[in-house]
Amino acid sequence: MLVIDFIDETNEVTEEQKKELEQLLHMAAKMENIPDGAELSITFVDNARIQEINREYRDKDKPTDVISFAMEELGEGEVEIIGEDMPTILGDIIISIPKTHEQAEEYGHSFMRELGFLTVHGFLHLLGYDHETLEDEQEMFSRQREILEAYGLKR
Repeated sequence: MLVIDFIDETNEVTEEQKKELEQLLHMAAKMENIPDGAELSITFVDNARIQEINREYRDKDKPTDVISFAMEELGEGEVEIIGEDMPTILGDIIISIPKTHEQAEEYGHSFMRELGFLTVHGFLHLLGYDHETLEDEQEMFSRQREILEAYGLKR
């Protein structure tokens, strides 16, 4: 089972919604064969905060919906720490709650469906999925759809 740390800087996400996301991620982790005890954090922020993060880490000075920081990927000059007792730390997902509301309305589905979509999208990025090429995009978006449909979060 995943260990998920929720941080809600907006105080807008309910405990029920967090539980729903937890169940969705447990199912996604099972579908992706993630080892028990793997850890990740999800932080809910406003547009100003995600814009600041987007500017600092991606050189894009605008708010976005979700940003992921994978911990298992080694950056330039980093050394892998190997230890049997070490949990698998997947990384951090940061989600803009105002963008989630905007996009739910734009796409004509519920806030929870959009929040689930963004959470799975961020989770797959932590696992190394990407959408830089058309082939990668098709693979990632297909997997997102499979996970959301298997869980029952349909558009």
